Amino acid sequence: MYIAQEKGFFAENGLNVEFYYAAAADIVKNVASGNVEFGFPNADAVVAARAQGIPIKVVNTTYQQGLGAIIFNSNSGIKTPADLKGKKVAVTSLGSANYFQLEAAMKSVGMSIDDVQVEIVGTGAILNALTEGQVDAIVFSKLRTIELNYAGFPAAEIPCDQFLPSFGNVLVAGEKLVNEKPEIVQGFNKALIKGIEYVIDGHVEEAVDYSIEKMAPTFAEKRDVVIKIINEVFIPTLWQSDYTKEHGIGASDVKKWQALIDSSKEYGTIKESFDAKDLLVLN
Repeated sequence: MYIAQEKGFFAENGLNVEFYYAAAADIVKNVASGNVEFGFPNADAVVAARAQGIPIKVVNTTYQQGLGAIIFNSNSGIKTPADLKGKKVAVTSLGSANYFQLEAAMKSVGMSIDDVQVEIVGTGAILNALTEGQVDAIVFSKLRTIELNYAGFPAAEIPCDQFLPSFGNVLVAGEKLVNEKPEIVQGFNKALIKGIEYVIDGHVEEAVDYSIEKMAPTFAEKRDVVIKIINEVFIPTLWQSDYTKEHGIGASDVKKWQALIDSSKEYGTIKESFDAKDLLVLN
């Protein structure tokens, strides 16, 4: 989005964009109420909101996979979820998406969440809990695996998307905006896609350097690892997938969205399932 702004891709579509920052649940509520036109929350928050009747729509499935992963020391002997039996595994809360990903991972090998020792560790301390040996594994963002290795800790991961299909961050708009001003929604989507394609097309370093300089100066010391993460994770597996190869960047796979919605009902994060097509703006 930053590069789409800098390169004039939003302006090409008649849009003047300002950026605000908030937690996912707050983003969804403010977009639905029309306080802001667009938001970029994680998919789990979007599904939870729609299940509560909040009028939100997914305009662009920007991350084609969930970010959750079981992360551990590569020398620990852990290879599959079955190897977690009896071990200490940290999540940030019992209601977090990562907790349900762990539950699904254990279920996939015929075990249950009771077969591991679940530890609750806050976001700011969970990486240290792993690197200092307080826990045997954590369920957290797979982007941190690269970060840990870059810092010298031998980290390995088991991606959770295979056990509990999900998405990371997605572009959303309020239902009213989608219905009444579709040209604005389409324009923003086109600009975002063009921004992603620009970065993919050999401009990762330029995009990271611009974003750090203008938007996120505290990330200056992480420049190289951010570039590595974009090249190794975002470009091959998050922004692009087999589905986007056929349908284009940001395309929404209805079947996978339905699987996320249904599994959310199964694991109790929403009370009732609903039709994925009611959530998605399909181009």
